[in-house]
Amino acid sequence: MTEPGVRVEIAERVAVVLLDDGKANALSHPRIEALGAALDRAEKEAGSALLIGRPGRFCAGFDLATMRAGPEAARGLVAAGADLCLRLFELPIPVVAACTGHALAAGALLLLSSDLRLGASGEFRIGLNEVAIGLTLPVFGVELARARLSRRHFERAVNQAEIYAPAEAVDAGFLDRVVGAEALIGIARREAARLAELPQPAFRRTRRRTHAEIAARIRSTLERDLDDFARGTG
Repeated sequence: MTEPGVRVEIAERVAVVLLDDGKANALSHPRIEALGAALDRAEKEAGSALLIGRPGRFCAGFDLATMRAGPEAARGLVAAGADLCLRLFELPIPVVAACTGHALAAGALLLLSSDLRLGASGEFRIGLNEVAIGLTLPVFGVELARARLSRRHFERAVNQAEIYAPAEAVDAGFLDRVVGAEALIGIARREAARLAELPQPAFRRTRRRTHAEIAARIRSTLERDLDDFARGTG
């Protein structure tokens, strides 16, 4: 399947989702839709999903042109991004993220939505920079950060918009492990293949027990929070 900047291949029960637009891998509506279709295929045909960015760029966040097109346009894109993050967070198969480079704002949220986060070593920046660029982090982002980040780093990462190098991102909780850039994809594929063998429905049922409360909290606040976000960008 070929979609805007998204390609899917199934190998060894792993749905490998390659995110590469040749630029910064920003999340536009077409790209989010393509990623959603990729996850549909992963759920039907594979035992795990592996999300890989392009060399040096995992995801730079939401598409700036859409975010600058007005409050309603920004609201719509953030809503689509929230749905994508929830889809990853609740997918009934394990999700591995291979962070190939910079992962900022919504890019960092994709990491926080994944189960196993492997990062490439290098001069890369990872974090939630919303406050630093004058945006309020949506509630779904706050809840994902609360679920994944170290309590020691939560304040710094969320309210102070601290940005981390890959090794520091492990301590903060954005990543689980950092490896050499040349080894990242091979290691990520092996880890995704390992997780694909976890017994079902045991994984799916346990995932529901560990993630359902967080997902419900996000959904219960999402519409009001998106309205607040749109007002704040106007």
